[in-house]
Amino acid sequence: MHLYFQGEHTQQAHKGIPEGAYEEEQGLKGFFGPVSHLIKRKPSTRWSKIDGPLRPRMYDLVKPGIGGGTDKWQRLLYNSHLTISLLWMDVKAENMGKAYRNSDGDLLYFCHKGAGEVWTEYGLLKYRKSEYINVPKCLTHTLVPSEPSTFLVVENRSSHYEEPDRGLVGRHAIYDPATLGKPDLHEQDRRMKSLNAAVTEIVIKRGDEFTRFAYEENYYDTLGWKGDLFPFTLHTNNMMPLMSHRAHLPPSAHTTFVARDFVVCTFLPRPLEKDADALKVPFYHQNIDYDEVLFYHKGDFFSRDNLHAGMMSFHPMGFPHGPHPKAVKAVSQKTETNEIAVMIDSRWPLFADPFLDQTELQDYWKSWKA
Repeated sequence: MHLYFQGEHTQQAHKGIPEGAYEEEQGLKGFFGPVSHLIKRKPSTRWSKIDGPLRPRMYDLVKPGIGGGTDKWQRLLYNSHLTISLLWMDVKAENMGKAYRNSDGDLLYFCHKGAGEVWTEYGLLKYRKSEYINVPKCLTHTLVPSEPSTFLVVENRSSHYEEPDRGLVGRHAIYDPATLGKPDLHEQDRRMKSLNAAVTEIVIKRGDEFTRFAYEENYYDTLGWKGDLFPFTLHTNNMMPLMSHRAHLPPSAHTTFVARDFVVCTFLPRPLEKDADALKVPFYHQNIDYDEVLFYHKGDFFSRDNLHAGMMSFHPMGFPHGPHPKAVKAVSQKTETNEIAVMIDSRWPLFADPFLDQTELQDYWKSWKA
């Protein structure tokens, strides 16, 4: 299709919006396809009632009694292409004797709380709060927390994780590959010997069923390796968000990992746009082809109020959404954001695990009212 326009419109997206009006973006293929910007008298989020399952949802995953206290892996949202889960782990000696292998797909752990180590056939990785751990499909690994740990886990069931296309900004933008945490085989050997530890059991998941393999001696006995397939870590401190000081960039600019059927983005602290006519909050939009999940990790979440770390929003495709009215007013007093959040955009509809019923804030859909 070619560009066409009628009535009042902006020359540049997210800038120069007429006073008292609202811009809404409607686009295909996430933020990569054909797109139009509508100038409306009022935001499309002014609904007075919603009947049926299609509504914005917010989950409080740190409500009293939710998770923690014991090792637990809890599914949250899922489809045939990905699964989003929470994993709680305590500091336990028995964790050092077991390993896990996922033959259903790549695993991406994001450490929401805690610190510790990951033992692998390739060597030792260290993790801490605000860090990703990328474990490719079928790679055997052992999580060994040194502090009670909570992970957001994104399982890639239909492809493999790849780096985002950096295009014009070059291969060192977003994050420099040199900052990735690499496994250390010799450090792992020293560490396991000092603890007198041996991994003699592997739990393998295939088709969401589990098989246990037992060994007489330590399974981690690699003498050396080479190649470009290995687990690694990426800390948010080593990520450089793309920014424009003049116009708001779409969420796709903050893509961290790409899969065939979804993307994982990371929102980090950054300066706000400086142009007087620039939109400084996330724009109202219909992300027509994607379900959107946002996990709030830490900081001051400026696009809406009444949020705290450990909450998760779910905005399915089919309706417009955007900043809350209070956020639009409050942003005029701010010069930068101070938040870290993980977003998963799914090309195919996601389904909620029944577990989430006990965590849902039932009146969230009303929160766009001024």
